[in-house]
Amino acid sequence: MNLKALLAAAAAAALVAVPALAQVSPESIKAEIKKKVPEAQVESVRKMPYGNLYEVVAGGDIFYTDDKTSFIMVGPIIDLKSRENVTDARMRQLNAVKFDTLPFDSAIKIVRGNGSRKIAIFEDPNCGYCKRFERDLQSVSDITVYVFLYPILAPDSVTKAKAIWCSPNPGKAWIDTMVRDTVPTKEGTCPTPLDKNLALGREKRIHGTPTIIFENGERVPGAITMADLEKKFAEAKTPIPTASAK
Repeated sequence: MNLKALLAAAAAAALVAVPALAQVSPESIKAEIKKKVPEAQVESVRKMPYGNLYEVVAGGDIFYTDDKTSFIMVGPIIDLKSRENVTDARMRQLNAVKFDTLPFDSAIKIVRGNGSRKIAIFEDPNCGYCKRFERDLQSVSDITVYVFLYPILAPDSVTKAKAIWCSPNPGKAWIDTMVRDTVPTKEGTCPTPLDKNLALGREKRIHGTPTIIFENGERVPGAITMADLEKKFAEAKTPIPTASAK
């Protein structure tokens, strides 16, 4: 359930009086949220060090409630001492992907220069933003790009992805398609990893293309400028710990 649907369901549930919790714990908060909003896909609850708030992660979104689950609060928490956006930092942690665990045998590998800097990108061959990003990416050296074909945008995305993967040189076929608008004409009939990639994307909640994953685990949805890419490469030296559902 996305956040808008959750809020609508919670508003309806608020009309029903619910007694206060006898014993407050993350598990009891989770149980009460599920009771009041059965549609909510609550993944985790934890106590926050701010104003008796509890963080609730549901459907990949974050909201906050109190020990009586009497309200839902949506929006960022800013720590005024550190000036940190606590909610954004938590989302980065929740969305982090362990780079080394990605199934790189299901990706097209493209190396330029010494290949020392690595990114993985989930892309659709019909994605205009992907094409713009790939064109800009041609100017970046010393990089290894793992392209996970992720055909989700149009009926012929699968056809194009198969043709690219089954080409004698998939890396060249990918660049030709995205940079030169030259799609392979031969139909792809070889085994492909497309189903695996789609399942992986659903597991990681990848809803759009391009989605870029850096070596430190940070996930960036959408195309970014090459200046921002260079900044992310510098930041990628510091790993982002992945979050467990607790």
